[in-house]
Amino acid sequence: MTDQKQDRTPVADPAEDNAFFPSEYSLSQYTAPKTDFDGLATDQTYTGSRWKILVIATDERYMPMKNDTFFSTGNHPVETLLPIHHMYEAGYGIDVATISGNPAKFEWWAYPKSDDAVASAWSGTKDAFKAPKKLADVIASGLEDYAAIFIPGGHGAMNSIPFSSELGEALNYFVDNDRLVITLCHGPAALLAAGIGRDDNPFAGYDIVAFPDSLDFGANIEIGYLPGEMPWNLGGTLKEEGIVITNDDMTGATTRDRNLLTGDSPLAAHQLGKDSALALLDKFGE
Repeated sequence: MTDQKQDRTPVADPAEDNAFFPSEYSLSQYTAPKTDFDGLATDQTYTGSRWKILVIATDERYMPMKNDTFFSTGNHPVETLLPIHHMYEAGYGIDVATISGNPAKFEWWAYPKSDDAVASAWSGTKDAFKAPKKLADVIASGLEDYAAIFIPGGHGAMNSIPFSSELGEALNYFVDNDRLVITLCHGPAALLAAGIGRDDNPFAGYDIVAFPDSLDFGANIEIGYLPGEMPWNLGGTLKEEGIVITNDDMTGATTRDRNLLTGDSPLAAHQLGKDSALALLDKFGE
């Protein structure tokens, strides 16, 4: 049996030089074969054909760390698929886009192999994640039929997504046209894109919850979840844009401020899915 020190050593990713998956110990703390899914928020469904959800997935696998290692990341499967399950079961179509149009990347080491809700969402969206739309093409075709934009978490959401002018254009459309913006964990990094080319970020003054910097720059390194310090800190950078982070711990919290719905971690995925389905049905449930 390996000792605790070995358990906390990040695991080498054989597909890339100096790249690492989370340690076995950290995965024992952060992952499980099933989520806390205990049913849908409501039996009500949208029966129309217009409204859809635009999911923005990361198309990048590796996050370059400050110590010159790479973190092998992507979108977290629970944070992605569990909220989608709720929105899809509420009657809304799902479109997936990436910045480049290349396939979405997932943190498959976090996939809950015994979870029926997550498996159902993956079965229904797998093809869309493997062959997504290019975001610029989606924008050119028009955003009029999207009730919400959903940016899931996973550290991969911090790579190119926050620096995309196309995403900034889309987010500003959703804000200006009274649509929903849904994100969780590290996904709120995407809110930075809304401020590109503007004097002020349109989400300045909004209350959100997000994954705490204290964990990413503390325990997540100590237990080997991350192979080093991240290139920038999520919470601190969002605060510089005037966005108000109301949590300093990971508890599964969710919150809504105007049309922005957020969750703090994978623990929030189920509740955020419920919140999102109810918000969609209230606003776009005719």
